[in-house]
This record gives sequence, structure tokens and C-alpha cells, in this order.
Amino acid sequence: MNRGVSIIEARIAPAADGWRLDRALADAVPTLSRERLKVLIAGGSVSHEGLLARDPAKRASAGALFAVAVPDPTPAHNEAQDIPLVVAYEDEHLIVVNKPAGLVVHPAAGNLDGTLVNALLHHCHGSLSGIGGVARPGIVHRIDKDTSGLMIAAKTDRAHEGLAKQFADHSIDRRYRAITGGIPRPAAGTVDAPLARSPQNRKKIAIVANGKRAVTHYTTMEPLSGAALVECRLETGRTHQVRVHMASIGHALLGDPVYGKAKGTIRTLLETLGFRRQALHAAHLGFIHPISRSRLAFDSAMPPDMQELFTQLHV
Repeated sequence: MNRGVSIIEARIAPAADGWRLDRALADAVPTLSRERLKVLIAGGSVSHEGLLARDPAKRASAGALFAVAVPDPTPAHNEAQDIPLVVAYEDEHLIVVNKPAGLVVHPAAGNLDGTLVNALLHHCHGSLSGIGGVARPGIVHRIDKDTSGLMIAAKTDRAHEGLAKQFADHSIDRRYRAITGGIPRPAAGTVDAPLARSPQNRKKIAIVANGKRAVTHYTTMEPLSGAALVECRLETGRTHQVRVHMASIGHALLGDPVYGKAKGTIRTLLETLGFRRQALHAAHLGFIHPISRSRLAFDSAMPPDMQELFTQLHV
């Protein structure tokens, strides 16, 4: 059986001028990973002005328009699993779910099943967008395994492309609730610092001069005892963005095993409560429906473990 192909147009952003082609295209098409784009480029699936671009390392020029031919996915090897989902909204085009902490978004090494994708395949009876590839059907964006809160998944390619464009132009309204160590001063501000894999530790994200631009606007909602409840509004959505940005200004998220290290009474409280994840919750999600064009917005209360931590720290 011949497989179909979806064509995605990708224009190189001014900030990506001079970047490697695979990196620049990954920036322009957030739904495709850099590794997947390398494969597509090498396989002759990327073209510019009718000519194939086969070298992922070729330098990209700002404003250049590329056509990326994405083959329809082969039948997913992911298993549909009856994992309970809390659904905030659903129609024939998309679904908004409230992900619990501890649930991995999509299968990868070490987590081949028991993921949100497995749950969505069961819940949606296999009708998920194919743009994300076999491993990530329907996934438009993701949040960390140990971060809880609201996420969108696409059921159709058209919805996926429309949502991806909103993520790319930073028009999605994403607000997180975080409990930080210490009380930020000033009480509100903006962290504008580029992020990339740490040169010293590839498992960590760090502020790196030539990284991708990342902007977090924070507001202290309530001072706590040695801590604070903070709202973080994301202008961009980079991996570990809130966690790294808040740690960079001296207010790492409580419980963060990678970027924070609690001390004294806070550490004792975390151990007493058995709180072993970053205190971060995707509390608000607002976007334009990619098909109906209506504005949708959803809110999610802090989950019980984070609410208990907040209560214990309340002055």
C-alpha cells in the first residue's frame, strides 16, 4: 500500500539565520524533532525552490521557505492502553487533558508504554494526528513527566498544523503555578535567557548564549514561609524552561531533583510529605480552536500533592 504524504511549509526565522538547516527547521516546525528532520532531509523529503536539500548541516538563510514532505505514519506499534484520563475538553478535532504528575507524554527509551500516548490511543480509538510520527501521534507539545496539568493533543493533521502554528508564534496562553524556594525580589519580572542542552551535562538544560530564545514572565501570587506561590506565563515553550529560568534567579522550584536543592526546614517538609517532584503545574491553557476559530480557555486547580505543600507552607 502506498503511503500518503503531508507537505508542511517552513520559513526560516530571522533569529535562525546561519543555523544548521536541521536546527533551523526544528525551530520553524515545532511538531518535528531535529532528529526526525535529519532523517527527512537525508531522505530527500525537504526542498527549497524545487531543489532537494540533502545536507542537514547546510547553513540556513533567514526568510528561506522550505517544503517538508512528511510521510503518513506507518501503523503505530504503540499499544492502546486503558489508562484513565481527566478530559477538560474534547471534540472531533482535538482533546485537552489534565495530565497527572508521573505520566510520561510519549514512548521513548525506558518508557515504551504506560504513556499519555498509549492512553490517548485507547481513548480516541486510534484517531490521532499523524504529523508527530509513529512514536508521538497527536502530540503537539509536551510537559515534563513530573509536571502536572493541561495539555492539548490533535486528532487530525489539520488541527495539529493549526495548533503548531500558534505554538510557533507564541500566541498560546500558558500559565503555570510554581512553588519556589524563597520569595522573588522583585515580586514580578521577566527572565529572557536562551536555553540549550548543557555543554557539561547533556541531560540538563542550561542558559547558553547561542541557545533558543526563551522568555518567562513571573508574578508572585502569595508569599509563603521560606517559599512563594508564583505564576509563570510562558512566552516561549522550551524544555525545562520554567525550572531553569526560576533557578537562574535564585528561586528554584521546590522538589526539583535536577535544578534545585532544598535545605533546612523546607527539605525536612519535602521529605515528610514525600514530595519528590518539581512543584510545577500547568494551570491555564488558552488558544484559538484551529478549525472553528473560537477562543477556548481552560483552568486546572493544583493537584492534591502540590496543594498540601502549599498549605503546609502557608504563613
